[in-house]
Amino acid sequence: MTIKEAVNERHSVRQYKNIPIEKETEKELREFIENISDENGLDLQFIVNDPECFDSFLAHYGKFTNVQNYIAMVGNKQYPNLDEAIGYFGEEIVLKAQTMGLNTCWVAGTFSKKKCKARVGKDEKLLCVISIGYGENQGQAHKSKPVEKLCKADLSTAPEWFNEGVDGALKAPTALNQQKFVITLDGDNAKITSKGGAMTKIDLGIVKYNFEAASGRKVL
Repeated sequence: MTIKEAVNERHSVRQYKNIPIEKETEKELREFIENISDENGLDLQFIVNDPECFDSFLAHYGKFTNVQNYIAMVGNKQYPNLDEAIGYFGEEIVLKAQTMGLNTCWVAGTFSKKKCKARVGKDEKLLCVISIGYGENQGQAHKSKPVEKLCKADLSTAPEWFNEGVDGALKAPTALNQQKFVITLDGDNAKITSKGGAMTKIDLGIVKYNFEAASGRKVL
């Protein structure tokens, strides 16, 4: 499965099989995460075999079951546009995991920060986590707002790469499926902006990465 194919195949999954991630898969993904973290000045942490982070009322309320593994999305408080960077590079990891036969879910509120095993320095903060493992199912596509509400461009005359990018962006996960973003075609470039609100900066990073993965073009 390619990253572009993963954009179409990946859906949020909250119920996991009670089996460990295969050692070779774990090793490959850990190296991938560490490389992204090091190259971009973040402190992303892959934590396995820890059921306590999702052993809370909020996690059960969020219908999470058998979550043993997660990626802690940690960064320095002074990092420029930290929330957007966490979303962007986190989605890169999420799609990579999908190509490896793993399932994921972005989680901002329905996990226990107190029980999370992530190392968080005094100058850092934990923004969210990504649950990861072998899903009981492959999840379901989320409902999307009409493209006309999310895109300011005439898709009938827009270049093919732009249309592919829009399709990928609409498939991106966003907090509470709120999709508070706008995609515009600026000459020969795409621009994505946020409408503002809770978690929308992380969402913006996620949406931008999905657009780029689907279109093969960078977003302004």
